[in-house]
Amino acid sequence: MFAMSVPWWEFVLRGLVVYLFLLVFLRLTGKRQTGQYAPFDLVLLLILSNAVQNSMNAGDNSLIGGLISAATLIACHVTLAQLTFRVPRLARLVDGRPQVLVRAGQLDQALMRQELLTPDDVAAALRAGGCLHLHEVERATMETNGTITVVLRSSGRSADAGL
Repeated sequence: MFAMSVPWWEFVLRGLVVYLFLLVFLRLTGKRQTGQYAPFDLVLLLILSNAVQNSMNAGDNSLIGGLISAATLIACHVTLAQLTFRVPRLARLVDGRPQVLVRAGQLDQALMRQELLTPDDVAAALRAGGCLHLHEVERATMETNGTITVVLRSSGRSADAGL
C-alpha cells in the first residue's frame, strides 16, 4: 500500500507532462468543448482520464503514488490559475479571447465552423438569451469558457446562455 515502484519525482514529472498535454489538447479542440458538455464530450473526457492514468502512475498502484499524482495535478492547476491571473498574455494564450458570434443580427459563419457550432447550438443559445430570431440580437459573444452571452437590440439587456 505504501511501497512505490518508481521514485516520487517520476510521479511529479509524469503528472506535469500529462497535465500540460491535456491542457494543450483541450485548448486546441475549441471553446465548445469546455462549455456545456454533450454526452459524447463527457464520454471523451472519461476515456481520456482512463487513457492517461497509466502514463501518470507507471503501473504503480500505491497509495503514496496516487496521492503524489493528485497533489501534482492540483499544484499544476493552482499554479496555472495564479500565473494566468498575474500574466494577461498567458491568460489569453490559455483561455483565448471572447469572439463575436453575432453582430447586428449577422451571424459569423466562419466562427461557427471554427468552433464547431451547429445552427441548432446557436439557436438554443439565442433562445436561452431571450430571443427567437437573429435580427433581435445586437451582439452575441462566445466567451472564453464556451458560453454565449446575448445582448438584445430592443431592450439592451443581456443574458448568459450556456452552450
